[in-house]
Amino acid sequence: MDIFDELVALRRKGQKCALATIVQVNGSIPSYESAKLLVREDGSMIGTVGGGCVEAEVWNAAREVIETEQPKHLTFSLGQDAAYDNGLICGGQLNVFVEAIIPQPRVLIFGAGHVSKSLSKVATLAGFATTVIDDREQFANRDRFPEAEEVEAGEYEEIFPKLEVNSSSYIIIVTRGHRDDMRVLKWAIQTPARYVSMIGSKRKVLGVMKELEKEGIPRAAFEKLHAPMGLDIGAISPEEIAVSVVAEMIAVRRQPQSAWREVSKSIYVNPSLRTVLK
Repeated sequence: MDIFDELVALRRKGQKCALATIVQVNGSIPSYESAKLLVREDGSMIGTVGGGCVEAEVWNAAREVIETEQPKHLTFSLGQDAAYDNGLICGGQLNVFVEAIIPQPRVLIFGAGHVSKSLSKVATLAGFATTVIDDREQFANRDRFPEAEEVEAGEYEEIFPKLEVNSSSYIIIVTRGHRDDMRVLKWAIQTPARYVSMIGSKRKVLGVMKELEKEGIPRAAFEKLHAPMGLDIGAISPEEIAVSVVAEMIAVRRQPQSAWREVSKSIYVNPSLRTVLK
């Protein structure tokens, strides 16, 4: 199996992976400069950087890179004794660069109203592949969303199974009404999406959360919800709202998850909602 073909296939599926490449060699090593190892999210791999203890350490580093999305530089010195113990008759040095291969982030915009028109445009400009979904064909169409990669019209529950949602997915809920928002949110917070947001005031968000709790959704499921959506920049117009939401999505995308939990404390509404719900 070709590494590059598999890399492209994984990106199309929305799956992350890590690519390790030997970028510098001094002396004798059990491989060659430019040798590559591709590690998938499940830990399986294609290719090799020479086997033995070096490959084991590179594999561990690759798993970390997939998690943090931050590259790593590794240097190995293969002393004669260590090399012999591992069955490698060599004593050189090699440098390995391990990088995360991230699929293009995809944003699923539920609702095709005036806010969604601006969201689709701004998100596309920011590098997100956009899909717009609405139950009204007169709103969800190519004339209104020419920049969107996909436009789906139909009942939400019929469309949900068709959508491939993973850790590179972002979900924005801006439907035409409270009940539709709740239907979509119930599905969205149970997916592995990296980001879920919903339009509305704190009162509306509280009401929706309480209703879903009555339907059996655990309170912990709302931890990933960004609502009211967007960074607090005083946005009023649809265009301003779109900028604030996409800025929040970029912050989530670019920050490692552990760091995002800290910086987002001033952004999330969730902590205050959690207090009110007690």
